Amino acid sequence: MLSNKIYLWLLMSVTLTVQAFFGQAANATEVNEVVESQVNSEETYLAQVSSTDLNFQDDLAQVTSISQLSDVQPTDWAFQALQSLVERYGCIAGYPNATFRGNRALTRYEFAAGLNACLDRVNELIATATADVITRNDLTTLQRLQEEFSAELATLRGRVDALEARTSELEANQFSTTTKLNAEAIFAVADVFGDTRATDLGDDGGGDLNLNTVLANRVRLNFDSSFTGRDRLRVRLQSGNFPGFNRSRTGTNMTRLGFDTDTGNNNVEISDIFYRFPVGQNTTAWLIANAYGSDNVVESTFNRLLQGGGTGSISRFGRYNSIYRLSGGGPGVAVNHKFGDSLALSLAYRASDGNDPSVQAGLFNGKQAIQSQLSFQPSPNVGLGLTYVNSYTPGTASTNLTGSIGSDFASRPFAGDSATLANAYGVQASYRFSPRFTLAGWAGYTKAEALAGSDQGSKASIRNWAVTLAFPDLGKKGNLAGFVFGMPPKATSNTSPIENRRNSGTSYHLEGFYRYRVTNNIDVTPGLMVILNPEHNDSNDTLWVGVLRTRFSF
Repeated sequence: MLSNKIYLWLLMSVTLTVQAFFGQAANATEVNEVVESQVNSEETYLAQVSSTDLNFQDDLAQVTSISQLSDVQPTDWAFQALQSLVERYGCIAGYPNATFRGNRALTRYEFAAGLNACLDRVNELIATATADVITRNDLTTLQRLQEEFSAELATLRGRVDALEARTSELEANQFSTTTKLNAEAIFAVADVFGDTRATDLGDDGGGDLNLNTVLANRVRLNFDSSFTGRDRLRVRLQSGNFPGFNRSRTGTNMTRLGFDTDTGNNNVEISDIFYRFPVGQNTTAWLIANAYGSDNVVESTFNRLLQGGGTGSISRFGRYNSIYRLSGGGPGVAVNHKFGDSLALSLAYRASDGNDPSVQAGLFNGKQAIQSQLSFQPSPNVGLGLTYVNSYTPGTASTNLTGSIGSDFASRPFAGDSATLANAYGVQASYRFSPRFTLAGWAGYTKAEALAGSDQGSKASIRNWAVTLAFPDLGKKGNLAGFVFGMPPKATSNTSPIENRRNSGTSYHLEGFYRYRVTNNIDVTPGLMVILNPEHNDSNDTLWVGVLRTRFSF
């Protein structure tokens, strides 16, 4: 016979093997010392064992917790070993009366049965733990590959180290963790051709057109910050040295280019400050401190391919419906709400003199406008927009109902001291026949009334329309060919008793351009626009405007 202490010693050895395999073993030397120290002290237990206790036929009952064995106490020298074999490995059984009888002798059969149960459990655990472990052949193959590609691995390690160093340097010297810079620089060679300057019916004559070819520029630096990932704070720095082909040079504003900007010999100014942020899932709001065209707060102008002054139409007229410019710049608020995937409503309030505390100025007592637009886009290929703008200009401010695009009569239908109220209505539409061709257009109607001043009570009507053709990716991805044909804003009627500021003729704007992408950051756009009967005066000679626009973006 073997004693139970030998049985426990052997089972503890198995336990140590399993624990060593799974990295959870206690120190084997310490356990062995504990066992050896107790062997001699337990010899007297054998003498107390009755031979009747050696009956192998005694029924055994499996236990799952050491607490189920009533005669095993935490102070017993083998308590931890028993607890592990019972609760962790489940290979120790007790007697039906919930005892372990740790001091009784052990038969060889009992020893073999207990040892076999524990070894089966050990084999089960090892098989489970190593089912997905790689084989020795796999390790050999990995070692061979590592040696074979050691040079490449060293190179990659060097690159990673260099990249980490550069990343750390960038993080240490970055301008901001929340702000990104995107910029645009435009250089243009342009000229106007024709015999005489344009004139309206109220002038004595336009005179000869004596203009020279110019090389001008406009530079914009946009600092875009985001604090939540869904908002944007923009501060734009701008400079330019191109006063443009405006009325003072050609006799009409119809010859203006889409990017002309004059900050006084390239002085730097802040041209845009706004904060855009979401309000829920379907609403976006803007707080506008300066400039920022109201065409940007609507869902779409439905002429997006030609809308950009640096990337789209070369003319100011060909970018979008002029009634968007009726809102002016200056401080304001705007909101755009989507009712679904196809319907959106935009509202904006702008006060051009909102920063001026003077009489007939400020946020609510000066030049101001309310703009609204309902946008309907049932599919990515079809779009329709209905726009309404209500504007008021006090008699102390300069009236401009067209954004300096149409005739002088359309921009200023009444005497300069007239407080002017205008209600403008616009419809814009676009249809994309294919990814390579989009047809768009708009029509605008403005009803103006002089509320005070020399022309008090007078009314005027102003109309404009255009059709645009866009051919994206023509010849190369990123290219764009565009054509514009339309009528710049025209004063079709005016009841002013003081001056006859109604256009009797009709001007037509014809434009074509081709933007060629040189690289992802450089494109070159040659373009030509023709103004027939400038200032809606059939007596004026045709004016031709040629431009070569080069744009750098970064």
